[in-house]
Amino acid sequence: MKIQTFKIEELTISAMQALLRSGELSVRELTLAYLERIETIDRSGPALNSIITVNPKALEEADRLDREFATSGQLSGSLHGVPVVIKDQIETKDMITTFGSIAQEGYQPKDDATLIKKLKASGAIILAKTALPDFATSWFGFSSMSGETKNPYVLAHDPGGSSSGTAAAVAANLALVGVGEDTGGSIRLPSSFCNLVGVRVTPGLISRDGTSPLVVFQDTAGPMARTVTDAALLLDAMVGYDPKDEYTTAALIAGHKGSYVDGLDAASLKGARLGVIRNAFGSDDDPACASVNKVISAALDVAKDAGAELIDVEIPDLMEHILATSLYLSHSRYDINQFLASRDNMPVATLEKIKEQKLYEPSLDLLEAIFEAPEHPEDDPQYFQKLAARDRFQRLVVGIVAKHNLDALVFPCTQVLPPSKQEIRAGKHEVLGFPTNTLIASQTWMPSICLPAGFSDDGLPVGMELVVLPYHEPDLFRLGYAFEQATNFRKAPTYR
Repeated sequence: MKIQTFKIEELTISAMQALLRSGELSVRELTLAYLERIETIDRSGPALNSIITVNPKALEEADRLDREFATSGQLSGSLHGVPVVIKDQIETKDMITTFGSIAQEGYQPKDDATLIKKLKASGAIILAKTALPDFATSWFGFSSMSGETKNPYVLAHDPGGSSSGTAAAVAANLALVGVGEDTGGSIRLPSSFCNLVGVRVTPGLISRDGTSPLVVFQDTAGPMARTVTDAALLLDAMVGYDPKDEYTTAALIAGHKGSYVDGLDAASLKGARLGVIRNAFGSDDDPACASVNKVISAALDVAKDAGAELIDVEIPDLMEHILATSLYLSHSRYDINQFLASRDNMPVATLEKIKEQKLYEPSLDLLEAIFEAPEHPEDDPQYFQKLAARDRFQRLVVGIVAKHNLDALVFPCTQVLPPSKQEIRAGKHEVLGFPTNTLIASQTWMPSICLPAGFSDDGLPVGMELVVLPYHEPDLFRLGYAFEQATNFRKAPTYR
């Protein structure tokens, strides 16, 4: 057996493909190294429990890509040979898809989701499917299908949700990059808890075909990576109009050409006006909030040293706007049931049967609330008021950007540190009351990026969020890359 001579920890897409071109590495060797790492870190050792299913055809796909490269001398696409882990909310025809629910154990989709097809067409290898709470209904890594997923930095703490498995796996270097899904913050919150870059795009840039919904017009898949550049490269392969998802008309409106990497410039913070939303910070009287505030303040100081201008702003009545625009209890029961009913081979076809048979993780308070929610959005007497409130909320936030001539808004992804598993088991944190700021972008349909901002004194990761105007994703990457280059806060977890 060939001795591994490359360093898998913190490997990037460009570095990996340079090794492929030079002949120092094959796709099979890379894929095998990740599979071995899954066995030693995810299934044993620290036992992160981030992976539900490994692709049985991963090495077969790797061999095919190696043969193609040997024949043509050319990479097959922008993601040639890139092993990607996928949140098990997204359908894959080569692997079972469970949506994190034990009720759907053994479900075999008849086709790949559109974004899976696009990744494969770019040369990516779908390495594995990752853990999530049942139907993505929690900020935390508890699932009836897979149990508890650990935070790779401090194992007794939570990795965040609902893209728990993707976050833990990418942070622990079990894959090159990963795909999560974000309705209220399910990419960015676990990215914050796991020292990753996580991107929420304007909804509709990426097709949701083959992805189970939570709030259908607020849902979006997105990249999770260790670097801004890798997140941009992964997003390149995912965006685009899809006739199977009418919301992807947004991709046509955005009209983005070329690669999101094109505008990356380490000097982009110079002269950038960043609006620091001060009422999105928690109270310093709370030790968990004070720790986050300390880390974010230090990170903002670095951004200022790199030339950014920090402007303190507030969103008036922020919490009232968040509550007034929340649609989980109006939409989710209907949206999930519609999706389940559309698959004739789904093991359990309704949430009502899942509830009746108690086939769900009992700690998921949001899911239990969804069980009791109206069957149809219009059955909620406040539904249309909430829709109107969302438009007002977006106008308010965009107006703040305009008033202060801002390039982006900035704040901590969450007001508190990653909670311990013990706290969550004890019921200390309820989903709808958890102090996450990721809802700001989600409920105004604005794109945002979570960036590693440092660590607390206890070694827990803290993430900073940048938010820009709808369809302005290139600005996210431009500013995010400059912050990353100025700070270098990303580091790999270590295990004895």
